[in-house]
Amino acid sequence: MSQELERVYTINLGKALLSQSQHRAVRATNMIKEFARHHMKVEDIKIEEELAHQVWSKGVRSPPRKIRVRMSKTDEGYVLVSRYDEDAEAKVTAEKDTKKIDDKVKTPAKAEKETPAKAEKETTE
Repeated sequence: MSQELERVYTINLGKALLSQSQHRAVRATNMIKEFARHHMKVEDIKIEEELAHQVWSKGVRSPPRKIRVRMSKTDEGYVLVSRYDEDAEAKVTAEKDTKKIDDKVKTPAKAEKETPAKAEKETTE
């Protein structure tokens, strides 16, 4: 498959404010589905429960203006739209960085072990 299986987008939901106040959160949910259909080229879209709670968090009348989402294609042929967590991404990259740092730290640690041995020899002489 030449397409990516997972993408991260920021969706502007500002036009949801143009609809009636009692239908804004519903329109925002529909806008997320339309955006996913357009960008992922799949008709079957499923919105994760956490994302729905985020859209409805301030009630039906005031959905968020922008929302950051992760869209991933599944093997069953539908697109799952979920909340994007920057903290989770930061942890993954931090773990990768720490492994590289650990490798670099081990090399100087060997040099430090030799240094105390030389210091002991100097004190005994």
